[in-house]
Amino acid sequence: MRNTPEPAEFPFSAVVGQDQLRLALILCAVHPGIGGVLVRGEKGTAKSTVVRALTALLPEVEHAGEWRRARLVELPVGATEDRVVGSIDLEKVLRDGEHSFQPGLLADAHQGVLYVDEVNLLHDHLVDVLLDAAAMGRVHVERDGVSHSHPARFVLVGTMNPEEGELRPQLLDRFGLAVDVAASRDVNVRMEVVRRRLDYERDPDLFAARYAEQDADLAHRIAAARAAVDGVELSDTELRRIASVCASFDVEGMRADLVLARTATAHAAWRGAAAVAEEDVRVAAELTLPHRRRRDPFDEPGLDPEQLDDAMEKADNDARAHEDPEPDPDGPGGGENPADSQNETPNTTSRNESNEQDSRDTDRGSERRVGAPGPQFRARLLEIPGVGDGAPGRRSRSRSTRGRTVRSTTERGSGLHLVGTLFAAAEHQAARGRVRGPMRLAPSDIRGGVREGREGNLVLFVVDASGSMAARDRLAAVTGAVVSLLRDAYQRRDKVAVVTVRGRDAELVLPPTSSVEVAVRRLRAMRTGGRTPLAEGFLRARGVVLRERVRDPRRRALVVSLTDGRATGGTDAVRRAKRAAGMLADTGAASIVVDCETGMVRLGLAAELAHHLRGGYVRLAELSAQQVAGVVRAAA
Repeated sequence: MRNTPEPAEFPFSAVVGQDQLRLALILCAVHPGIGGVLVRGEKGTAKSTVVRALTALLPEVEHAGEWRRARLVELPVGATEDRVVGSIDLEKVLRDGEHSFQPGLLADAHQGVLYVDEVNLLHDHLVDVLLDAAAMGRVHVERDGVSHSHPARFVLVGTMNPEEGELRPQLLDRFGLAVDVAASRDVNVRMEVVRRRLDYERDPDLFAARYAEQDADLAHRIAAARAAVDGVELSDTELRRIASVCASFDVEGMRADLVLARTATAHAAWRGAAAVAEEDVRVAAELTLPHRRRRDPFDEPGLDPEQLDDAMEKADNDARAHEDPEPDPDGPGGGENPADSQNETPNTTSRNESNEQDSRDTDRGSERRVGAPGPQFRARLLEIPGVGDGAPGRRSRSRSTRGRTVRSTTERGSGLHLVGTLFAAAEHQAARGRVRGPMRLAPSDIRGGVREGREGNLVLFVVDASGSMAARDRLAAVTGAVVSLLRDAYQRRDKVAVVTVRGRDAELVLPPTSSVEVAVRRLRAMRTGGRTPLAEGFLRARGVVLRERVRDPRRRALVVSLTDGRATGGTDAVRRAKRAAGMLADTGAASIVVDCETGMVRLGLAAELAHHLRGGYVRLAELSAQQVAGVVRAAA
């Protein structure tokens, strides 16, 4: 059987649109010290295609005395740390008795491209390893009695769909550049995308040949820029501009300044300039700052062009002031910067108008939008009791292969429990004839270690959005509490879902997701008003828990119900709500009721629901970790 040759890759020059993504990849190829590119976007936006096409443009590298093309190394989401950084060559140790190190994927990617699809699903400790290597250009391994270091200079590219979960801000900051991609809404562009893809599928080699000259020109320019980048001048004027822009966006730390400087230098080399200019700084800022200005997933993504214009103007004024030893106090270098005074008012007006619009009636009857959430706070930890099977996260206790050792077991555990093994063997030493010397061990003495770590959960919010909640202006406080809990869920790597209860039914406004950004957006668009069909809310939550258990059996569920307990919708509404609460409790999901009732006279209905849910109970005012110390454990 003849081997069929591999079809040609889709050419980099043939990609339609995505100009910012292509530029970001090129700049990282020119200066790998930038630290890689994070590509965020919806499915079907050519993220993988562009990354694979880039590899063909990189200069050839020398390896083992010969020249070869740069490699594209793909990192699987389920890769182990040993596979990524390398480990002891166990075969050589057993065969030759020598300590030998076997390099991992980072070594294979040296002078090439390391591609991580769905990087947001990769374990955090592996992301840390990747980003450290990308920033330093070397891998240092100190483990298992081996000390090893090797070069690992590569273009790191991570892609992700934000709706499938976010990266922590600390990890976002470690990526040099970030680009948001989306399919064009221009009909002509979409037609051209389809046309080129169909032409490629019909004859990949012929299609690649049509763009070979353009790709060759790009490859030549990348090689020339790489050779010139170290000689590009970064003057004090442009360095001051960089520092001023970063300060204007209030980014944390100094990594943004460094990456912006490297990116501006790479852009100057790419366009063939000998020195960094203002245009290089602006382009670099558009790629460097969007993901660093986000403190948490509730901040709007992206970079406002007007805000960047103001920051650049302020930086320009600052640069002129330092060029002129005696600036005119009324000139552009002195006094109040007009851009500063003009920057706040329009945004404030826009926010006020948006809030007023949200609070208006938008539908018939008493229905209306929620409006802005109330004050947010650091929420108390809501934790499921018992020990779970360990879905990745940081909320509840779970069995783990990486946590702390809590006891030994005769079954296969996570590594050897040395003390347990010695104790098990000690009681048999006399029977085995030992008088002195080494202990005599038998296979039955071996004890494994039982480790305990932390897991993520499915946190399902049942939010009472009825007219009684809205009429008493409690819903702003409730949504503020939910947003606080969503932030906590984001930090603990949970999946979240939201069910709202209002009118005649309950609605799953957010199916289980790891994207808290999507959750907050849906919550702010939530409508309120009407009756309180709590029974339907609990039954809808029950269905979500059971379906998710099939999809993700290791992830335990925690149902957080925020209500005043006043079920309406008929004479037996309260009885049906209690019966539905019992059915939800029968699923085994942990539960906690947040009582939103206010006023001097309290009916205590929410506490009764907590009893039927066989879960915990807390008042809304007690949900803040600042007000009440300790841990809330939802009852089993």
